[in-house]
Amino acid sequence: MNTPKVAEHIITWLKDYAENAKVKGFVVGVSGGIDSAVTSTLCASTGLPTLCVEMPIHQAQSQVTRAQEHIAQLKERFSNVSDTRVNLTSTFEDFKTVTPEVEASAQLDLALANTRARLRMTTLYYFAGLHGLLVAGTGNKVEDFGVGFFTKYGDGGVDLSPIADLVKSEVYALAAHLQVPESIQKAQPTDGLFGDSRTDEDQIGASYDELEWAMKMQDAGKTAEDFSGREKEVYSIYVRLNTINQHKMVPIPVCEIPANLK
Repeated sequence: MNTPKVAEHIITWLKDYAENAKVKGFVVGVSGGIDSAVTSTLCASTGLPTLCVEMPIHQAQSQVTRAQEHIAQLKERFSNVSDTRVNLTSTFEDFKTVTPEVEASAQLDLALANTRARLRMTTLYYFAGLHGLLVAGTGNKVEDFGVGFFTKYGDGGVDLSPIADLVKSEVYALAAHLQVPESIQKAQPTDGLFGDSRTDEDQIGASYDELEWAMKMQDAGKTAEDFSGREKEVYSIYVRLNTINQHKMVPIPVCEIPANLK
């Protein structure tokens, strides 16, 4: 990948899109992870107003520290960057108290994790509407179009996706080129939605390098029977997630009414 040219292409694309949409700039949720760091740096590089929003919900201190380090660095480098912090922990806890009490389960844990992401989406759109900004998505290609590792109408609820055609290794290459803080480049990827130390790899069962490989193999028309051992295991994980998460990746189905019924 020609990293400098790719960065330049995305920055131009972002600026052109915002100007054509007649909006002022961008709002980005900054989590302390590599994807949001790269996305916010690309947005800042357009020269258009870029609002970085930190939205902790029972967040691990390491994630908070990385997010704050990145925002501070961006503000030093770009005069068009501003930031705000909305601690959504009490909002999340209030939500739990007004919904019916249910027995603890993995389904409850996942529902609450997705609720965190949707509270953050709502917050970003509040600021977008308030300041005339576009919500910039932070999903990469493996997450958005490979395994569907995002929350529908949570971090998947955005106006535009600047890095969704880049696999994770390419995002890391961009991060180095864009001078994203070293602490973020070295951190284990995590969605931070469960309030514990689990990583993306813990949840998915495969690393992003492995998933990138599986994505290429599927594009090449391979099947699980073409592999053995760990490769077969990884490929099966990828295909299973790609299949069950298609509802996130395709347009919402619309029931079309026959003309003779109208």
